[in-house]
Amino acid sequence: MPENALMSNHPNPDWDPLSLEAQRDPQATADGMREHCPVAWSQALHWSLFRQADVLRAVKDHTTFSSVVSRHVAVPNGMDPPQHAAYRRAIEPYFSKERVDAFEPQCRAMARSLIAALPRGPAIEWMGALALPFAVWAQCDFLGWQDEDHAGLAQWMQASHAATLAQDRAAHTKLAAHFQALVTAQLERRRGASTAAAPGDITCALMQEKVNGVLLTDAEIASILRNWTVGEIGTMAASAGILCDWLAHHAPVQTLLRERPSAIPAAVEEILRLRGPLATNRRVTTCPVDIGGRHLPAGSRVTLHWPAANRDPRAFDAALEYRPERSQEANLLWGAGIHVCPGAPLAQMELRVLLEEVLASGASMEAVPGQSPEPALYPASGWARVPLRLLALQAG
Repeated sequence: MPENALMSNHPNPDWDPLSLEAQRDPQATADGMREHCPVAWSQALHWSLFRQADVLRAVKDHTTFSSVVSRHVAVPNGMDPPQHAAYRRAIEPYFSKERVDAFEPQCRAMARSLIAALPRGPAIEWMGALALPFAVWAQCDFLGWQDEDHAGLAQWMQASHAATLAQDRAAHTKLAAHFQALVTAQLERRRGASTAAAPGDITCALMQEKVNGVLLTDAEIASILRNWTVGEIGTMAASAGILCDWLAHHAPVQTLLRERPSAIPAAVEEILRLRGPLATNRRVTTCPVDIGGRHLPAGSRVTLHWPAANRDPRAFDAALEYRPERSQEANLLWGAGIHVCPGAPLAQMELRVLLEEVLASGASMEAVPGQSPEPALYPASGWARVPLRLLALQAG
């Protein structure tokens, strides 16, 4: 059925995710929708799911809620079974414990270098000074990209975000071509190389990767690298900003983690459950479906709201309270089902290392009086700007 035919059957909008009110406090808006209109229609996002049970249903029922939401190749997050499984098997070894552990010293050196360069005392815009540079640097180095690639990738991400916010399809088309050119340049540097010649170069290894006995195409490699650069960097930077801002406003927890670094992993999971670094994902219905008291026709576009689902009191006792000792089994921070994030082990290591190094730097993170963090605009999540200070710890 043509999309305009589906549009004519839709109800009046239940909300506007791009309104000033929603952008000013996206977390409160999503929490309100979860409680009062858990399956909602909007012009911008079509159908939205906010409750944990509904989101989990869509994530796990890939027969009804397909991940193939675009005509562009998306490996493997935009694939359904059985195609998904073959590509997933090829990708998962890149995030093995051995590979992540081997990268940790390099990641720690990056974090230590960036933190050492931060001033002590004056206000710092944390996203620009630490969160984004760390995410770009760590991910590029993990992939084997060179230092000169960092700035170009960060600029591309900013332009892509602006185009998404403006719903500028022409700009997205140009940006897609630009990203393909960036990836092509990376591949051309490595033509003829082998994993034996460059054992630490993941991009080089991808060029030798086969799925069902066939080498990955350049388009498939570009899709994978887009996930591992644009997707991972944005989420990592958002996570770093959320974690450090939260700790700056919760001094006792910051002190506890400084004294007990072993408690950092649990704190990361719980803080990012409370304020998620990834706003949404998409699905499309393959058949008519009833969910949350609403009827969705076949071909409906569906938006999954992760932060709202992770704050659902139906899934978590005292859902809005920080309880790092709680079971994280219901936490959808890394997704669920067949599409659970394959890069979770790398991201968990990077965030742990970053917090370990900040907390061991001899300074505490503190909020700047009179200044508040600025929410990121959809489709980003977390904070766009985070004003913090690093103040030297008092001896004794």
